[in-house]
Amino acid sequence: MQAAASSPEPICQLCERQVQQVSRHHLVPREEGGRYGPTIDLCQPCHSTVHLMLTNKALARQYHSVEALRSADELQKYLHWIKRSRVERISNRRRRR
Repeated sequence: MQAAASSPEPICQLCERQVQQVSRHHLVPREEGGRYGPTIDLCQPCHSTVHLMLTNKALARQYHSVEALRSADELQKYLHWIKRSRVERISNRRRRR
């Protein structure tokens, strides 16, 4: 009898890394009317950084797809760094708006 294959680790849809855990990100923030809209799976560093660098209004108007998020100027330096990193968690505080 064969042993069951372990399930593969999830992949962050923004940085495309295999990670231990992902969380659901609303492409249009709930506060901007996206409560029942499409979601993507993001690792904690990407999820925190998206909300740190981009406002909910900008997410709703400009960055409501994975492709748009990947091309956001505000995220390019971060994405360059995280794709080469093994970090699973970061602590960055959301700035006050």
